[in-house]
Amino acid sequence: MKVLVTGGAGFIGSNIVDRLIEQSFEVVIIDNLSTGREENLNPKAKFYKMDIISDEVKEVFATEKPDYVIHHGAQIDVQKSLTNPLFDAQVNILGTINILENCKLYGVRKIVYASSAAVYGDPDYLGVDEKHQVNPLSFYGISKHTPEHYLKAYSHLYGLKYTILRYANVYGIRQDPKGEGGVVSIFVDKLLSNELPIIFGDGEQTRDFIYVSDIADANILALSKGDNDILNISCNQQTSINDLLSLMNNLANKNLHPVYKEERSGDIKHSYLDNSKAIEILNWKPKYTLSTGLKETLNYYRKLFNEQDVKVQVGSHS
Repeated sequence: MKVLVTGGAGFIGSNIVDRLIEQSFEVVIIDNLSTGREENLNPKAKFYKMDIISDEVKEVFATEKPDYVIHHGAQIDVQKSLTNPLFDAQVNILGTINILENCKLYGVRKIVYASSAAVYGDPDYLGVDEKHQVNPLSFYGISKHTPEHYLKAYSHLYGLKYTILRYANVYGIRQDPKGEGGVVSIFVDKLLSNELPIIFGDGEQTRDFIYVSDIADANILALSKGDNDILNISCNQQTSINDLLSLMNNLANKNLHPVYKEERSGDIKHSYLDNSKAIEILNWKPKYTLSTGLKETLNYYRKLFNEQDVKVQVGSHS
């Protein structure tokens, strides 16, 4: 079975690619390396460097004829969506339509689409289930939700199967602390550099943190389950940003106090997603607690940090 992974050099996509290859799938990657990294590429996967909005995508589908598509190629920065909504829509909406057109043309059996908790906006109730109204507060939330309608239409019109996975806050190995990096990777970077972490708002805002390995599991399962459905992928727990930093301080054996700054537009106060539907339909459940996931993440970055430190020291003596 051949799976095409868009964004397969990125944080989540590369973890999914590794899991697919472990399970003996043939894997093809499309990534423009704007936020993905070459070092994340699995050498056993076939790689095409290109934009998902490019006409060249058609050539990849024609050549590779994938059975399945896992679609993670996206603009994922909420703040960037506010400053450049046109670019955000071009990548997330038009890019997805381009992928869907090629799925239709080349007989792809199913597409798994990475959506986001951002589509729900400010929750009316917690935990947020899939029946909750969709009311995004940011252009990013709009651009992640709009393709869900296209997926349903392509399924209705052309028989293309899909599963939409709405992610809570994903963290873990290979998440870039720079640019659109999540709060966990940013905190890790600050802790290992002994710099004061910044918290926007009072830190009492809550999020649902899900480890990237659990996300990868859900994507593999969705290839054969959850047809034409929408599923929340989350831990079903809320953790405040203050508590997150406290836990990370303990795990890293640090005691860094945050700098509080004004809260950012487009950010919601409280969120956690009900994952009971995914547990039932995919026969999936998160294997990582926040503590075990953070420990694995910290160990990964500590090793990288030490390797970089050694390179700097060696370079300064050359």
